[in-house]
Amino acid sequence: MTEIIKTDALIVGAGPVGLFAVFELGLLDIKAHVLDILPKIGGQCSELYPEKPIYDIPGFPTITGQGLVDNLMKQIEPFHPTFHFNEQVEQLESIGTPAAPLFRVRTNGDLTFEAKTVIIAAGGGSFQPKKPPVPGIEAYENISVFYAVRKMESFRGKRVLIVGGGDSALDWSLNLAPIAERVILMHRRDEFRAAPHSVNAMRELVAAGKMDLTLGQMTGLKGEGGELSAVTVKANDGSIYDFECNRMMPFFGLTMKLGPIADWGLNLHENLVPVDTEKFETNVPGVFAIGDINTYPGKLKLILSGFHEAALAAQKANRYVFPDKKVVFQYTTSSSSLQKKLGVG
Repeated sequence: MTEIIKTDALIVGAGPVGLFAVFELGLLDIKAHVLDILPKIGGQCSELYPEKPIYDIPGFPTITGQGLVDNLMKQIEPFHPTFHFNEQVEQLESIGTPAAPLFRVRTNGDLTFEAKTVIIAAGGGSFQPKKPPVPGIEAYENISVFYAVRKMESFRGKRVLIVGGGDSALDWSLNLAPIAERVILMHRRDEFRAAPHSVNAMRELVAAGKMDLTLGQMTGLKGEGGELSAVTVKANDGSIYDFECNRMMPFFGLTMKLGPIADWGLNLHENLVPVDTEKFETNVPGVFAIGDINTYPGKLKLILSGFHEAALAAQKANRYVFPDKKVVFQYTTSSSSLQKKLGVG
């Protein structure tokens, strides 16, 4: 029998707005579990633009996406949230009442939660990898072609072809080079969108003969039973050849899809979740939507707007989690109890 994980709040999405929700809930003694379909914390900030400067975070004239995520993680340390990665919510079932909500939530990884409140902070929805336009690639997926690294050890001693020119492609080329038999990075041109220090590190390994760089585009796959043996490559000079490898990871970016959230009865409007502006609650009592996934009159898709939404959602969630507890809002600068929670008193 699957163990049921019981929690006050389940946050769907580990991006900046979901992380700040952990903080706001924590100030109210609300315990949270956080799940994300990605293999790491940070959402779009970490996956799509970790080095991109952000200019509208109060108190920071400029901060990178990854820098913001790192700071948020430090901020929520006192509240010890539990994270679950590589998990997508498949089903949400209401087993409570409007006055006393309770939800049973199941994921594609066979996790089951019982939560008094659910906060959807999933950005534009779940991330799905963009697949390369190569015929028959589906037969190799999750056998020898992967869109993410779940266990590095599964690549030990393999000839790994990594395709792409962004941060994910460069990062995994560098991380797998010490354990793979050989890492080959392929990109359509000799210019990269990754962080400069990663590009420099890659070029140093190539110059030292510790990994390979090839320019071109893949046009076909070879192998049997899902096991890859070679990739057909069209080089930039027009020549076509087969490149031997037994593992491949294409990093062509991500697309965002609403996914199973569309089936939760949330009165969607153009694939967004309508909420009120008092508490950012959906039409289902106890289910909140904050950040880019919600919609309301005057909505601005800014991280700082998501932070405001998280604060008000937490106040309403507190009434569900602690219905008999009276809360008097206090500034952290004037409350010794809040300062103690944060380890600054």
